[in-house]
Amino acid sequence: MSDFGNSLNVSASALRAQATRLRHVSENLSNADTPGYRRKTVPFEAVREGMNGTTTVQTGKVNLDRSDLTRIYDPAHPMADASGHFEGSNVDLMIEIADAREAQRSYEANLKMFDQARQMSSSLMDLLRK
Repeated sequence: MSDFGNSLNVSASALRAQATRLRHVSENLSNADTPGYRRKTVPFEAVREGMNGTTTVQTGKVNLDRSDLTRIYDPAHPMADASGHFEGSNVDLMIEIADAREAQRSYEANLKMFDQARQMSSSLMDLLRK
């Protein structure tokens, strides 16, 4: 595969990984008030492809955050125990918003890199036709 093709492949893999990360962040945000919900995280893994040595990124197995769930006092809640507490989620909105912003910016940077490689490839083809 050409260098242009390799750069497009690397950018595309990073775009897929960041999109997956954003999906899990949005799931965490939407379930922040769900009792017993555990925050999902997704690790990135480097994958070496073929003999050309191109390294792409892919997402690993989704992990659940095992930190303690918040204990909420609400005796009227149907899930409350005898002491009036129930377990909420372990989602921290500030962390999720920061993760979403980081993933969005990384996605945009990879999209620009993809577009640059595509434009350079197109320009090279135009030069070769002349």
